[in-house]
Amino acid sequence: MLRRRTLLAGITGTALITATPARARSRRILHVRPGDSVQAAVDAVDGPGATIVVHPGTYREVVDVPAEKGELTIRGLSRDPRAAVLVFDNANGTQKPDGSGTHGTAGSATFTSAAPGLTVRDLTLANDWLRADHPEITGTQAVAAYVTGDRTHFDNVRLLAHQDTLFADTTALDAFDRQYFHRCYIEGDVDFVFGRGRAVFDACHFHTLQRDVAFTPKGMVFAPATARANPYGFLALRGRITSGAEDAAYKIARPWVPSYETTAWPSLVVRDTWIGPGIDAVTPYTNMRDAYPWQTMRFREHHNSGPGAAIAAPENRPQLTDEEAAIHTRRTYLGDWRPYGRP
Repeated sequence: MLRRRTLLAGITGTALITATPARARSRRILHVRPGDSVQAAVDAVDGPGATIVVHPGTYREVVDVPAEKGELTIRGLSRDPRAAVLVFDNANGTQKPDGSGTHGTAGSATFTSAAPGLTVRDLTLANDWLRADHPEITGTQAVAAYVTGDRTHFDNVRLLAHQDTLFADTTALDAFDRQYFHRCYIEGDVDFVFGRGRAVFDACHFHTLQRDVAFTPKGMVFAPATARANPYGFLALRGRITSGAEDAAYKIARPWVPSYETTAWPSLVVRDTWIGPGIDAVTPYTNMRDAYPWQTMRFREHHNSGPGAAIAAPENRPQLTDEEAAIHTRRTYLGDWRPYGRP
């Protein structure tokens, strides 16, 4: 699993970058270049509607966009998301520098945002913490991005990690914050797209990684934790699911009912998506805890294709009717916010 560190360091042909204050051409557009800090640019934003342009390079730092930095855009200078890489290596069980304890799952994130109206495009967000390097740590969740703000929009973003890559959550238990991921590449192994957000994944590519373990399943793509009061959770449409592992080694999903929200009713719809042989077509869902069986959750599919979408056991693959599918669309999930343009 040393592949990622070699990849991240070699994308731009430059050395890893030390964080220093960013240079700004104006108060509205800030440029971050090798030797600068993305966080320093975020800190320098003094009003809504600013844009941070990240030049090609590998930026090894943690970035936190607070709620007051609304309507912010962070984008790569190049349209190739591999050119500008934001990466760090904290895990749930990693000790904080001040000795006050461990980071926890959310605190392990390389990129965190609670800002409403955030747009991120043409970047790589990664967490390159590796289990093999830290056998003493049992809290192995290592998040690449933790996002909670309403109207969060990721476009052409690569999200790389292993366990818990993307934490798509909400600002509060009773908030139905909306998120839209378009043309994103998301890879990982265990529960690597998870949370209680109302999130649409449009034309995204999900890739499950090989794991050096003897057991199966080796992991799951989704682990939604949708609030019971929220009519919609995760919607994945027009995408594809591929795998670097052997056939049938992964599940599509398992429900996450957090100990702090035992009334959660996880919701996931996967539709019009190509599912490769890495997904177990016979039993594509499993439980996280037997007290909350997946069969009682809001898990549905519609018009998927590929070897991992074969319906060998209909009772294990609940399907939407055409009438039901007409409700599970970008427009329904996102309401009056339409980052996708025309329906």
